[in-house]
Amino acid sequence: MTLKKTYKDTSLSNHERAKSLLAEMTIQEKTAQIGGIWVSDLITSSRKLVLESAQQKISHGIGHITRIGAVGMIDPVESATLANSIQKFLVENTRLGIPAIVHEESCAGYTAKKATSFPQAIGLASTWEPELAHAMTVAIHKQMRAVGAHHTLAPVLDVVHDPRWGRIEETFGEDPYLISRMGSAYIKGMQGDNWQEGIVATAKHFLGYAMSEGGLNWAPAHIPERELRELILFPFIVAIQEAKVASVMNAYQELDGVPAGSSTQYMVDLLRNELGFDGVVVSDYFTINMFQNYHHITDSKAGAAKLGLEAGIDVELPAHDCYGQPLLDALEVGDIDISLVDTCALRVLEMKIQLGLLENPYVDTDAIPAIYSNQADIDLSRKIAEQSLVLLKNDNNLLPLSADIGSIAVIGPHANSARLLQGDYHYPSHVEGIFGISDNMEAPTPEGESVAEINWEDHRPPTVTILQGIQSAITPAPEIIVVKGCEVTGDDTSGFAEAVKAAQAADVVVLTVGDISGLGVEHTVGETRDSATLKLPGVQHELIEAVHATGTPIILVLVTGRPYALTWYHDNIPAIIEAWLPAEQGGMAIADVIYGNVNPSGKLPMTFPRHVGQVPTYYNHKPSGQRSHWYVNYTDEDVKPLYPFGHGLSYTTFEYSNLVISDTEIAPNGVVKISCNVTNTGKYAGDEIVQLYLQDVVASVTRPVKELKGFKRVHLEVGETATVTFEVNAQQMAFYNRDMTYVVEAGDIKVQIGSSSDDERLSGNFKIVGETTPAKYVFETIVTVD
Repeated sequence: MTLKKTYKDTSLSNHERAKSLLAEMTIQEKTAQIGGIWVSDLITSSRKLVLESAQQKISHGIGHITRIGAVGMIDPVESATLANSIQKFLVENTRLGIPAIVHEESCAGYTAKKATSFPQAIGLASTWEPELAHAMTVAIHKQMRAVGAHHTLAPVLDVVHDPRWGRIEETFGEDPYLISRMGSAYIKGMQGDNWQEGIVATAKHFLGYAMSEGGLNWAPAHIPERELRELILFPFIVAIQEAKVASVMNAYQELDGVPAGSSTQYMVDLLRNELGFDGVVVSDYFTINMFQNYHHITDSKAGAAKLGLEAGIDVELPAHDCYGQPLLDALEVGDIDISLVDTCALRVLEMKIQLGLLENPYVDTDAIPAIYSNQADIDLSRKIAEQSLVLLKNDNNLLPLSADIGSIAVIGPHANSARLLQGDYHYPSHVEGIFGISDNMEAPTPEGESVAEINWEDHRPPTVTILQGIQSAITPAPEIIVVKGCEVTGDDTSGFAEAVKAAQAADVVVLTVGDISGLGVEHTVGETRDSATLKLPGVQHELIEAVHATGTPIILVLVTGRPYALTWYHDNIPAIIEAWLPAEQGGMAIADVIYGNVNPSGKLPMTFPRHVGQVPTYYNHKPSGQRSHWYVNYTDEDVKPLYPFGHGLSYTTFEYSNLVISDTEIAPNGVVKISCNVTNTGKYAGDEIVQLYLQDVVASVTRPVKELKGFKRVHLEVGETATVTFEVNAQQMAFYNRDMTYVVEAGDIKVQIGSSSDDERLSGNFKIVGETTPAKYVFETIVTVD
């Protein structure tokens, strides 16, 4: 039989070529395209392709190769060489010669050896600078594509209100507008302008994953339809309709009794039909089999496969399971219609053609060293880390420290640790976590590799620890005493005495505490690592108390993946810096802020509660929320948060003035310009993040007390003034009315401009006038600075 080669005709559209290719395929070849395989199933312990394994496992082709970079644990050139060898096998040793898509992770840098690590997503969000997100993913894109990767399982667009949830560090925080701007920039930088060189981004997790019972991973979410659409959905709408994201990943949890990944209501009717998403839906790892063994909505893998296909999940990741032999068996007896497979396989094939894989699946290994030794990427990581640091408190201007400070005690488990600056999807902390749970998760440990034999330090990127940063940020360096004091976890206090002694001998203490992030049982934050108390892990709180008792001034540096309930520290510690998980340049960034080489400018993308009992607490609540009628507060705690959304101090001061609202009345599709002046009235040059909040004062359904509708980072020299202008469309005030119709209603709109959601500097009003009008989504407020 002679195959028709129409699908190789590049003059045809991608869709026409994919349809032609699909028509040539057997059932086995079709099902092969809608799943993946762990790279470890194809290689030896020396990370070489095993021809016999490939012939046995991917002889009909394969849709995705899972995680060459992370699981392979090899240098970039070796990774690219392995990718080329797998593609060569597929091209030369399968009937149709269809290359595979290689997917990887890149939440905060490509999760692979020698890749640049960037601050974790929650830190990136704290910059409130979408341009940095774009620059970061341009860099990640180059590193990934250079080694033969094509698809990343990022970004996370979940709106999160519960700091108990361990994956909060992977998110952009609590506000849908901030998330949408950071997420859109992330996607555009990752995908690029030329698909032949692009990386497919994945918007995840669709839908409502972070709103789980008790802050527990995979637990049910209880979200009313109006809240789901107005709050949770908005970042995905922007990702799909503005950023043109090419892939979406389902959420794990159930909504009203239906697991999200099996919901035709959300995955088909909403995602594809209403929002117009026409790309590839990939399953979150093990989702399909979870329908049987976790959610119990079917009693077989074949039944799970049918549910996934009907919901439009195109690719089962990380590897064929339900979409493997169980699907083939069900197709043979007619329990599943082949048209479901055809629909999914067609999308996968079209994506492969779009990426240029049929023409050239290989990469040039000679080009890799230059790409992976780019100083500009390291500098970018440092810049993001600098701008991500949030100065929570600075009593009596303890910071910045004078260059002539006599002695500093650097105390705490994070003082001289590169590992603890990493998040759960950084390399190699992520792989360390996978190996640690491999018995439960079925994730692979490469053949012959014992976890105990791995020296993780050999895999970590060149990292500046906090101690190293403090030692090198000024010349000459002061006398520095370093003491660990305790570990992140455990109850060993034997190091307290030495820590106390060091504090007593120093002029100031830099006390570093926080998390160890990852996926393993020993980790304190990250995927699957949820907190019941929001108390610092182990005996770190007791360490802080012991050092505090010495009376030496303390600068508390929090290296955490979530907001902790910090009331005691707020009341007793003069200076507090939230550093999040700042990655390889984090120590340098922290030191530069402490010494004043960098003026802190980060703002919180999350509300910090006073106590875990307040959870959930968030700024854009309804008028009846965040209060107990009629005394307002709890009997034993204030309802106000410890630190509000958008909070972040500076070493300088900023004065807001001259609010101008261009129109007192606008139509339901009209535009109003809102401007103000911001002046640096302090002693240091610095950045201010000007925040615009709007409130629909009276509406047919309850509306939030305020909503972020615009923001802008502005750099001002001492005495300098800038005029910031926000161009707001009335349709940005749209909501779902009582008939669940998306409309703009007439009414008063309160304008609030300030330095945080709770620091209003200027206020005013305008009116929307006219009849209630059906609305469309407006993605962005245009902001200019003069």
